[in-house]
Amino acid sequence: MELPQEAVQTIIANALREDLGTGDLTSHVFIPHTARATAHVVLREAGVVAGLPVLTAVFHQVDPTLQVLTEATDGDRLPAGAVLARVEGAAWSILTGERVALNFIQRLSGIATMTAQYVAAIGNCPTRILDTRKTTPGLRLLEKYAVRIGGGVNHRFGLYDAVMLKDNHLAVLATHGIDLKQALCQARAALGPLVSIEVEVETVEQALLAADAGADVILLDNMTPEAMRVVVERVGGRVLLEASGGITLATIRRVAETGVDYISVGALTHSARALDIGLDFVVR
Repeated sequence: MELPQEAVQTIIANALREDLGTGDLTSHVFIPHTARATAHVVLREAGVVAGLPVLTAVFHQVDPTLQVLTEATDGDRLPAGAVLARVEGAAWSILTGERVALNFIQRLSGIATMTAQYVAAIGNCPTRILDTRKTTPGLRLLEKYAVRIGGGVNHRFGLYDAVMLKDNHLAVLATHGIDLKQALCQARAALGPLVSIEVEVETVEQALLAADAGADVILLDNMTPEAMRVVVERVGGRVLLEASGGITLATIRRVAETGVDYISVGALTHSARALDIGLDFVVR
């Protein structure tokens, strides 16, 4: 998955502006502009690396003369102690970009590592692991990239690229006398055949109704594995089925074994722990 550079540069510029303000006071007082240094970006715990292009872009935006030599590739599963990159150049510049660069790579590597754990937990089941829109404001592009690096699949990026009728939408429509079948007919007429329409349901009966009404994808929200299995038997292969709601590493294999096509996990982006990655200056 390629990262759009213009968008990434904007995200980085905002992060640097937030951290630097009018300048790095500590480096201004103590670090000579002529000081040169080499620093290693080091993985302090085992995990899946994600965000090396972002780390590189941070240092280059701080100082285009810095040399960033990567020793790994996004998607690599590495042990603690692995050197991910070397940064060479003005010590002032390295210190200025250090925290922002580490914040990005720690966050993205944490997401990729957690995603890889969920993917591994379903074993050889063909079900795919999806992310959600439960992302850090302003960082969705990067966080969804990290999910892909960890072996997951991206759900819709925003409200603009797919239709998803959730319980609150249906509640509003019901007050106007519009049922699920009417809502799906209106959506299909307005959007045409190429836009995917997903419907969130909570019962087997609702799932069957959504399938008969022409939904492309049905989200089975907080349903038991037994109920999911019934839906798979009745409409699987005719409609794509997505399971969601409180699914953990301990329960995901059981859900995958029901035969659903996708399992969406909000925790991939809203609860992933940052991976421990540090930057160490090489003392000669």
